[in-house]
Parts: sequence; structure tokens; C-alpha cells
Amino acid sequence: MTTKVATNAPVYLNDKTWARWTALALLALAMFCSYIFMDILSPIKDLLQSEKGWDSTAFGTMQGSETFLNVFIFFLIFAGIILDKMGVRFTALLSGVVMLIGASINWYALTDSFAGSSLATWFTDNLNYIPGFQELGISPFYEGMPASAKFSAIGFMIFGCGVEMAGITVSRGIVKWFKGREMAMAMGTEMALARLGVGTCMIFSPFFATQVDDGVSVSRPVAFAVLLLMIALIMFIVYFFMDKKLDRQTHAAEEKDDPFRLSDLKRILTSGGFWIVALLCVLYYSAIFPFQKYAVNMLQCNLTLHEPDAGSFWASETVTIVQYIIMLLVAASAFAGNFSKKTVTKAVLFSASAIMLVVYCYFGYMRQSAAAIFAVFPLLAVGITPILGSYVDHKGKAATMLVFGSLLLILCHLTFAFILPECKGNDVLGVIVAYITILVLGASFSLVPASLWPSVPKLVDSKIIGSAYALIFWIQNIGLWLFPLLIGKILTSTNPEIAENVASGKISEEVASVSYNYVWPLVMLAVLGVAALLLGLLLKVIDRKKHIGLEEPNIKPSAEIEMAEELSAEE
Repeated sequence: MTTKVATNAPVYLNDKTWARWTALALLALAMFCSYIFMDILSPIKDLLQSEKGWDSTAFGTMQGSETFLNVFIFFLIFAGIILDKMGVRFTALLSGVVMLIGASINWYALTDSFAGSSLATWFTDNLNYIPGFQELGISPFYEGMPASAKFSAIGFMIFGCGVEMAGITVSRGIVKWFKGREMAMAMGTEMALARLGVGTCMIFSPFFATQVDDGVSVSRPVAFAVLLLMIALIMFIVYFFMDKKLDRQTHAAEEKDDPFRLSDLKRILTSGGFWIVALLCVLYYSAIFPFQKYAVNMLQCNLTLHEPDAGSFWASETVTIVQYIIMLLVAASAFAGNFSKKTVTKAVLFSASAIMLVVYCYFGYMRQSAAAIFAVFPLLAVGITPILGSYVDHKGKAATMLVFGSLLLILCHLTFAFILPECKGNDVLGVIVAYITILVLGASFSLVPASLWPSVPKLVDSKIIGSAYALIFWIQNIGLWLFPLLIGKILTSTNPEIAENVASGKISEEVASVSYNYVWPLVMLAVLGVAALLLGLLLKVIDRKKHIGLEEPNIKPSAEIEMAEELSAEE
């Protein structure tokens, strides 16, 4: 029996598969570029110490500054209000401009021009004490902090305002285009694509810092990332016109016509389910994003790596490009496998992706590069996040996935803390353990966008979802400010002999930068996983009692029938 499609029903732009996935691609590519900048300095922490004098405390303080204005000046709350009042289009463009401004300041702070300027002298002599913030222990600066780190922190603060604003805007945009459809798969796909930015910066940051032109320059990778943020702004501009056309078709006023009220916040804050989701988010992200900023240095300190022969292929500039192409092939084949309808084609694509992933890992091992090894982090997530999102869309079980993700999170951080150091001296075993643990950690993190973010619309009214996402991001940002700072301070306090040996001349800054013991910071991150596990179990109990629907599929049977009709009509 053939189902007829109603001819009198209007067909809007977001009803068309190609249109809504094009909108998603624009948003995802913009976030891809922002993720590159977010971690562009992480793979060269050792160079920042040897070239700019940034010890772990300076590095951690600077990295934590990204969320300082969002947390303590409440910018994220204002961003949510802006989003609800002004709409997705305006907020997307604003976030792109703000990111670009902050990134440009961050780049200049690391240039040689800044190092010898009167501005550098001013930063050396000032911002060493900020009344109020210093007493509370939340100052983004401290006495003795290098001038380049201070000015870089200011740029990173501004960038942080833009990137978090972009994050809530993209989430709201996906809800707008995909609500009632494959929303979890869309959110999972967006985050998987964005996370390729992590692998991209891990590969290219050391490349631009050390293998382009003569000498070492920590500002070159940042300049590369600034150019990508210009592309991100272009993506937001193109999305602006697509979104505007959708509103013209639906005759819907942009969200700015629905004014924000303080009572909206009360509705959100009095929801117990909202608070558990928000706390789960801060625990997950605090155990991952701050870790990313130190992961390459952690591997440098725990793996026995040897520089490849200077004249070999593995030490050349070409190998960087080849390895990145392999990364893109892994991601492309995994993505194509997710969207393939034929079982045989799907199996072939996933098999090809797995084979190329092994080849990629071999390249990382032969290059003997900690950054190239950690760059594998997003690749398994790229393949499974859309699968998990599709499962949540059609089968549900979002809260169960969060519990499982917490268990993997705990296992991975404890492996890094206690098993990986035992492999030091065994070149092959150490790299194998590192690869497996990194891949599993990336997979555990993929559970968050696939299951957590699509649950938010089930907890709050769609008219205030921008504010809800903003509040979650604000709570999340507290952790993203605190834990990079804590990791840096713990590294410094638990490795006092490093500073002593540098001061006495026993070791150089270069050797000191790869000599840290990471056990206690990793244990702290594992504890965050334990807390997330307990909250995940509590969320399951609350969902069962109050019937929130977190374990239910996003796409109801009626919606599936409509989607089938739509596909039939398109064919």
C-alpha cells in the first residue's frame, strides 16, 4: 500500500533534508574552526615554557582565562538573553566577530613585536594585584606571570565570550532546524565534526611552530587559527541568509519578538532535572577539555619518544600533510558509513575507516610525536557519535548512555595515571596503551552531545531554550575556568624539584617541560567521572519517577512516518 503525501501541506526549507543538513554543515564548520583555536596552544605547552617562560601555573592560568568573563562577569547569561531577544542570526554573527577580535589579541601577545614593546613592559609592571579577585583566589593574573601570558589571557577571555556564545547559538540553531526530526543525530554530527578541530590543531600546531621557515615560533600556529576564524565568520554569514529565508517561509518572527523575562530564569532554575543535566555537563566537560590542554605534555612526560632521523620521511614536512589527509579519510569514510542506506556499502565504508585509522596510528608512532598521537582523540568519536545520536533519536536511552560514558571516563583517566607511566621505557607498549585509552576517552565524550544536549528541550519550554543552554554553559564554564588552573597548580606543587633543578641549572627549561608527574591531576579528573556516574544514576531514577522522557526516543512513530513520506516524495 502506497502512502500519499498531502499536497496542501506547506513545505518549508527545514522540511527539506538537503537544506537542514546544509545549515548544520555551516554551523559545524564554524565550530570546527573555533575548536582549532581553542586548543591551538595545547600541543606546544613545552615550547611555551622554553620560548616564553610559561611554567605550568602560567599556562594553566592563561588557559583557564578563556571562561573568566563568562563566569565572573556573567557574560554567558547575557549571551543567552541576547540569543532569546535577538535570535540565532544576529547572535551567530556577533559571536563570530567577538571570537576574531579575541583571537587577534591572543596572536599579537605571542609575537616578537609584542615581546619588545612598551605594552609588554606595562603588562610586566601591572595587573599583578586585582583587589577583590585576588582575595577570593579567582584573579586571572598573578605577580610574576609573564607579560605575554597576561596579554594572551585577555585575548583568550574575549575569544571565550565569543566561542561560548557561538556554542549556545549553534545548539539553538540545530533545535530550530531539526526539532521533531533527527535532532540527536544532528547534534552528535555537529559535535563530531567540530571535534575534528582538536585533531587538526594537534597535527598542525607543532608543524607551524617548528617546521615552517627557520627557528621556533609559537605565534605562527595562532596566526593559522586566526585565519580559520575568518572563515568561521563567513560560514555564519551564509547561515544568516539561510535562516532568514526559513523565517520568511514560515512567516515566523525571529525569536527577538518574544521578550526575555526574569520569570523565565525561575522556571529553568526550579527544575530538578535541569540542574542534574547542568551538573553532568560541567563534570563531563571539566574532565575532558582541561585535560586536552595538558594531554600532549602528559604524553611527552610518560612516553619514551625518540626524534626520527632528520633526513627521513618521518621527520619531513610532507608527513604532516599525509597524516592529516589520512585523518580526513578516516572521518569521511566513517561519516559516509553513518549515512549509507545499504548494509554492504556501510560495512565497506566502516571497514575502510578502521583500516585507515590503523594506518594513521602507525604514522603517529613512526613520527614519535606526542601531538600526532593525541590527535587520534576525535576519530573514533567522529564515527560513533552520529550512530549514538541516531540511536537516541529512534530508541532513546539517553540517561543510560550518560552512565556508561561516566564509567569509560573514570577508566581512561586512571589508566593514564597508573598504567601508562609503567609502560615508560617500552616504546611500542606505551604508544599502544596511549592510543587505545585516547580512542576510548574520545568515544566516551561522544556520548555527551548525542544524549545530553538533545535532552534539554525536554526539560524547558522552546521559547526560553536559549536561556537554558546559556545557564548550562555558564555552569560548565565554571569548571572550564577552574580545572585548567587547578591542574597547573597541582603540577607545580607536586613537582617542586623541577623548579628547583631549573633554578640551580641542573636541567634546562626544555627538559623541565617534559619531566612532570601527572598522577594527581589525573586522579582529580577521575574523581569528576565518579561524581558524573552518581549523577547519571540519579537522573535515571528521576526520569523514571517523573516521566521526563529522557529514556524515550526523540522521533515518535508519527514523525517517522512523515519522514518516510518526505523521503519518498524527494525520490
